[in-house]
Amino acid sequence: MNLKVTNELKHFKSAPEVDNNLSAKDKARLQKAAKEFESLFTSMMLKSMTKNTQGLFGDDNSFGGDYFDMVFQNAIASKISEGKGIGLADFIFNKLASQEANSIKDNLKIDAAQPVEKAAASEKKTEKIDLENHEDHLFSIPPSKSSLKRLDKFESYIDKASEIYKVDKNLIKSVILAESAANEKAVSGAKAKGLMQLMDKTAQDLGVNNIFDPKENIYGGTKYLAQMLRLYNGDVNLALASYNAGPQNVEKYNGVPPFEETKNYITRVLGYFNHFNG
Repeated sequence: MNLKVTNELKHFKSAPEVDNNLSAKDKARLQKAAKEFESLFTSMMLKSMTKNTQGLFGDDNSFGGDYFDMVFQNAIASKISEGKGIGLADFIFNKLASQEANSIKDNLKIDAAQPVEKAAASEKKTEKIDLENHEDHLFSIPPSKSSLKRLDKFESYIDKASEIYKVDKNLIKSVILAESAANEKAVSGAKAKGLMQLMDKTAQDLGVNNIFDPKENIYGGTKYLAQMLRLYNGDVNLALASYNAGPQNVEKYNGVPPFEETKNYITRVLGYFNHFNG
């Protein structure tokens, strides 16, 4: 299919040159964020393409169909963005890098009072999240309507677990959506079970008697999440990495393990979290 080009500036045919004044660390962060955005954009595009066919694995009312559609779309989007992708990540990176460099130059001309106001605004913006080290995951990921409908049934349990274990309720919701798409009967290939995908041994250690009971599963999963947040001094990236891959792997790699599954998991959870806080 040929596109009729009426304005070349509307297409990603070329991108502005990157200003070399940015540090290597800043460029790496911009590039990572651009890749993640392209992955998210591709995932949303795939979701839109399969909307009329009610997904790839079943309709919206199917627990399995809804869950595996989400996993499959995220996997495809991630693989596409790992390679050359669709060109969106490169365009965004070059565009933002140039704008950021210009912004740094402009800020040198601002009077001393203005940076203080900007800092205060930044603190106010992150106050509602009250979580650290999430700056690389800025994109909102909207959950499916069917998963949100299922999640609504457990609102009272989530609120109570949040109150007891001092974990943000939107983070609990986001973990539930990423783990099971809010299906209390979900069982993974590794035999993790229920809404928050607890392993039998972990559930037993947490005092969970009936792993498929929504209340017990949510309380147990939230208790474990709270333990991980305390273990890593509130670092949500490490806490989520530990929830997904185990604390032994976080310790082994002295940070988030280099597993694509774990990195995608963190992005997905924080994407849902940002959606709830948007």
